[in-house]
Amino acid sequence: MGFDPTFVIPGCVPAGDSRSERRPGIHSPCGGYGFRIIAMLQAPAGTTIAAIMTATDWQQHSVRGFLAGVVRKKLGLNLAPEQTDKGRVYRIKGGKASSATVDRVNQTA
Repeated sequence: MGFDPTFVIPGCVPAGDSRSERRPGIHSPCGGYGFRIIAMLQAPAGTTIAAIMTATDWQQHSVRGFLAGVVRKKLGLNLAPEQTDKGRVYRIKGGKASSATVDRVNQTA
């Protein structure tokens, strides 16, 4: 997988940091499945919903909800879907989402 070790998920405290009493849960973007999905999305080749389903043992609607609710809205990352011969491939492009996307999310919140 193409994991970028310099990438820090906003709001996540590195392991061993005494400032945090809370440990990330398995569904948290700071660890467990969330961290695995972010790493898959950072790969240059990207990933498909089917690959995420296999890696996490989640159903399709759960993966789509994580992509929309956590990756796009909560973390504000620029998730770029692209139609290829393998199907729709998702990848994180350029880190943060555009200001228009952030403004739209803030209006709906």
